[in-house]
Amino acid sequence: MAEGDRKQAAPLPAAEAPFDAVGLAKSLLRKVRSGALATLEREGGAPFASLVTVATDLDGAPLLLLSRLSAHTLNLEADPRCSLLLSSGGKGDPLAHPRLTVTGTAERSDEARVRARFLARHPKAALYADFPDFAFFRLAVRAGHLNGGFAKAATLKPAELLTDLSGLEALPESEPGAVAHMNEDHADAVALYATRLAGEEPGPWRLTGFDPEGLDLMAGDRTARVAFPERLASPAALRPALVAMAAQARAVPSS
Repeated sequence: MAEGDRKQAAPLPAAEAPFDAVGLAKSLLRKVRSGALATLEREGGAPFASLVTVATDLDGAPLLLLSRLSAHTLNLEADPRCSLLLSSGGKGDPLAHPRLTVTGTAERSDEARVRARFLARHPKAALYADFPDFAFFRLAVRAGHLNGGFAKAATLKPAELLTDLSGLEALPESEPGAVAHMNEDHADAVALYATRLAGEEPGPWRLTGFDPEGLDLMAGDRTARVAFPERLASPAALRPALVAMAAQARAVPSS
């Protein structure tokens, strides 16, 4: 590789990257449901990588459900520092597809919101989530490293990777009811969000959560992310945004 190519591929601050590094990183964070968790072994401190399932908190912080019988959980209890690799995958060269590494510390969480958001993303985990050896963890983000494909790399600060919840402290209380209402009474609109706005194929799409910046959808193993036209200013702004998005989706010609 030529010297110029090496310089082009070197990670840049997200604000200086010649592509939407923040948007791509947030998309990976919200859409990818499993990743490689790297912890430090209790004896010797060697890197230890394992596969885990992932969800996100309202602000985008990764959420994990881990068993204390697993080596990675015991490692985290001794040293909470870790990193999480999220990859979109796809056909062809694996290195041609975007991936995001998030570094930080894993903190155990007993908050009902964390449990609800994780199980919404991984419904089958409800079968074992209450076993005494399992616990939910929230990753306190320290930094992010994005590789968007060939010659696309950027480093991200926590404020660039996470979603600001300022002024929306009441959002966690209204989210469960709004999600249930949309899935039970407006399944047609939810399907349109996925197929007309996110460009996904038809399926049993359902809403798994929302945050100030958009909606998270799932159909089986498939996920989709739809951004709001503008960031929610308050929880009361959610309903008008959903109505406007449904109207927008109905105006898009079906393929």
